[in-house]
Amino acid sequence: MSTPEERLAGLGLSVPEVPKPVAAYIPVLRSGNLVFTSGQLPMREGRLITTGKVGGEVSAEEGYECARQCALNAIAAVRSEIGDLSAVKRIVKVVAFVASTTDFTGQPGVANGASEIFGEVFGDAGRHTRSAVGVPVLPLDAPVEVELIVEVEAAP
Repeated sequence: MSTPEERLAGLGLSVPEVPKPVAAYIPVLRSGNLVFTSGQLPMREGRLITTGKVGGEVSAEEGYECARQCALNAIAAVRSEIGDLSAVKRIVKVVAFVASTTDFTGQPGVANGASEIFGEVFGDAGRHTRSAVGVPVLPLDAPVEVELIVEVEAAP
């Protein structure tokens, strides 16, 4: 049986460094067996991979890729808190915010970029509840922001 990090490697991906917060908050917090991430933006190597509104200057496909990057950043935040991704028991809740034009209604498809990676990396433990919310603007003009609630093994 492979580990979450081995499954990531099989997808040609790796866990990135945790992006630095853009304001006065921490990226992740553990309370008991739950880990909460702050909203993760589609940052790669210290910068947004694109900016703008989905349905406008950002295509739905680009939004999907942004959601995947947000998911990788959320996984990085979780790992920074628990050390070993094998300790993840379940991705409980995913909230995806999609900055979109007023006529764009494909937020669920964009959010699938995050949801699908959780399934690929964590298997059945990656199945989760989810909200996909269209919003007028996100920090730094990011097209997507994703946050998680994760259940993990009890601390030793």
